[in-house]
Amino acid sequence: MPARQLAPDIPADAPSEVLAAEQAHLAQSRAALTAMRAHAQSLSADAASDWVSQQILQSLLDQRVAALADHPDTPLFFGRLDRGGGDDLPATIYVGRRHVHDGHSKPLVIDWRAPVSRAFYQASPADPMNIVLRRRFGYHGGTLTAFEDEPLGDESADIGPSKILTEEIERPRTGPMRDIVATIQPDQDEIVRSTVAQTVCVQGAPGTGKTAVGLHRAAYLLFTHRERLARAGVMIVGPNRAFLSYISSVLPALGEVKVDQTTVAGLLGEHAAPEDPAVSTVKGDARMAAVLERALWLHIVKPEDGLVFTKGAYRYRVADHEVREIVASLRGTTRYTPGRAALAQRLAHLVLVRMEQRGESPDDRVQDAVARSKPVKQLVDAVWPKLTPEQVLHRLLSDAEFLARAAKSDLTPDEQRALLWAKPYRSWKSAKWSAADAALLDELGDHMERTPSLGHLVVDEAQDLSEMQLRALGRRCRNGSATVLGDLAQGTTPWSTTSWEQLLRHLGQEGEVTELTLGFRVPREILDYAARLLPSIAPHLAAPRSLRPGRGSLSITPGGPVAVAAAEALAKEGSIAVIVPDAEVAAVSESLAGLPHAVLSPESTEEHRLLVVPATLAKGLEYDHVIVVEPTDIVEAEPRGLARLYVVLTRAVTSLTILHAKPLPAQLATV
Repeated sequence: MPARQLAPDIPADAPSEVLAAEQAHLAQSRAALTAMRAHAQSLSADAASDWVSQQILQSLLDQRVAALADHPDTPLFFGRLDRGGGDDLPATIYVGRRHVHDGHSKPLVIDWRAPVSRAFYQASPADPMNIVLRRRFGYHGGTLTAFEDEPLGDESADIGPSKILTEEIERPRTGPMRDIVATIQPDQDEIVRSTVAQTVCVQGAPGTGKTAVGLHRAAYLLFTHRERLARAGVMIVGPNRAFLSYISSVLPALGEVKVDQTTVAGLLGEHAAPEDPAVSTVKGDARMAAVLERALWLHIVKPEDGLVFTKGAYRYRVADHEVREIVASLRGTTRYTPGRAALAQRLAHLVLVRMEQRGESPDDRVQDAVARSKPVKQLVDAVWPKLTPEQVLHRLLSDAEFLARAAKSDLTPDEQRALLWAKPYRSWKSAKWSAADAALLDELGDHMERTPSLGHLVVDEAQDLSEMQLRALGRRCRNGSATVLGDLAQGTTPWSTTSWEQLLRHLGQEGEVTELTLGFRVPREILDYAARLLPSIAPHLAAPRSLRPGRGSLSITPGGPVAVAAAEALAKEGSIAVIVPDAEVAAVSESLAGLPHAVLSPESTEEHRLLVVPATLAKGLEYDHVIVVEPTDIVEAEPRGLARLYVVLTRAVTSLTILHAKPLPAQLATV
């Protein structure tokens, strides 16, 4: 008997009744899932004792109903494990996207995240993990059409590559990103199942599935630590809205509907005032953290006067040196805004001490009244003024003398001059902030009020974030952990990091860096061609490898018409992207006027088979067929243009066509 048995759509070497039995189990499982959802819908929140509890319970029930939604075109289970016995677990386990049980609580499908399901991804003839047989299922839409057996009890068995697994990986894609629960590889599974306390950093070459791994780790942690993370929260941070739209279906398909997905701009503020990249680079430097902290605390002035509080015929005095002692004790030991409140309370407490010395018996209500009194408020406002982050940053970027006092030796005179607005805004309320300013405002905001921490944060394309943006994200997982995803070779911002260890330090996390170099999506011919750029953009990284040969997947055409290449791609199956220099988007779109297409924008949520994609938005996205227009113009459009081109060339999962009238960059000049 061969090591691997395959049952194709019309089984030849396996009994048809085996396939029929598996199809019957699928039908039974779908009926059970429908019953589970109907039961959840029948539950009522009216049993709660009060209105607030009713709303909370109803929200939980709604989430449960949404999580139990069936997706007819998505396989409910994709694998089966026949176990060797010796424990209380079932002899046969079906592994799928969520747990399904019948009316007697008998499990029909086990969630892929359950500990027992780990063997589906990790078991091998060398380490069978008590598994005798692993069965993979092939589907057409939601219909089970094939199965493939891998006997694991024989250590000498040479299982070889799985046809079903390969076909699933290579299946043409349209629309949003799909989950990869059926195709997770052992090294990916190790990352996915890392403990909740562990921060993981994944350096992933194109096509290695790093984004999918990060999303599946979020789903795994929510399953394993449901109560803790439901309370603390999980957030996905992506590079732009188009990317979030692309990945939006993955977690809901896995039953996780309560995960926030946003961008750095969405998290810190949608500020987009134009700014010189050199200025943004200075603002993004971690040295700005010390400058901002000084700028905030410089607003506290040394008290020159004491406090006089009048009540009836009596005056209660707090000497100026006592006020100075209170301010000195609070400064640097508390955040700015709570410090203001604490100053008022400490002053009021000393007034109460004076009252007690006169024989009075004031209580806490009297102290609160004194803290809110006009004399105390006036003194606090004079010494410890009420501020907003915008007020502090406005002054810092408008006042050269104040900036010099705050910067000390952390910024050079040239850097200070670069930071100052050429034409200062009249007030902080009218100021137009840049994207780099958003991280500075967030830093100031944390010095004023502590930023709440999430339970887990997933950050994709992290290599493109500035040090100050990383600090902002780090504050949101300071009591939790993070999954950091990216590729140093794909860094395209002027401040892109060259070291994951340095990035983790700015994020405030200690984590293990794992490198994924084996690709499953991008054909080898395409990946090898793009890798010619690596010595110029990331010489320290290992060249990526691909499992898919992809012979004939690369085509280079000097001066070829875009419309002709697009029409040829439309005749094939799958999604198509025409990736162009940003400045040529309108012209290329006009040349495709005879073909149904759309232009991808940062806020795009529309699905379309043929898209014109600006080069700066291509990161993180994948398409079956990619047409790249004028690579040299992409390179020349920005300082890290070669890195941008590397990103663009690695978006294809089936074919890549390069159209150019200008000479190609020297690294790509010969095939």
